[in-house]
Amino acid sequence: MSDSFNTENLSGAVQSAARKYEITPNNTLAMVQIAKDGMPASAFAELLHITGLTKDELAAVLGLSYKTVQRYEKENKRFNALNSEQLAKIIALYQKANEIFTDLNAFNRWLRKPAYGLGDQVPVSLLSTSGGIDLIREELIRIEYGALA
Repeated sequence: MSDSFNTENLSGAVQSAARKYEITPNNTLAMVQIAKDGMPASAFAELLHITGLTKDELAAVLGLSYKTVQRYEKENKRFNALNSEQLAKIIALYQKANEIFTDLNAFNRWLRKPAYGLGDQVPVSLLSTSGGIDLIREELIRIEYGALA
């Protein structure tokens, strides 16, 4: 993970991705439609920039190898519904983090440290499931409202 991106660039990248893919986190029906339509493989590179994860880490979050992701990108394929839902929810998660953290690099660091409110689990380890992403979002809301995190 790299802290080399300034916060404004990350914040702009999150907002740009949200607009590009029409991510509306409070509209469940819209999020379901995004998943059903499938997100383009090119979204992977955008998430790499935003999350600071390595290629292999982000591919593992999706349950894929990076080689498979490369093939999808080369063939201009779309991710399946499950992977698309994860990608969309991660973008939405970063939208929420952008409201709470003054620095998305700080959020990326937080993702890699055990979180008390998540049973001392490392949040990044929860990104591989939709339920895990929901737990991280709930923890962000607790942080936002001053609950012990």
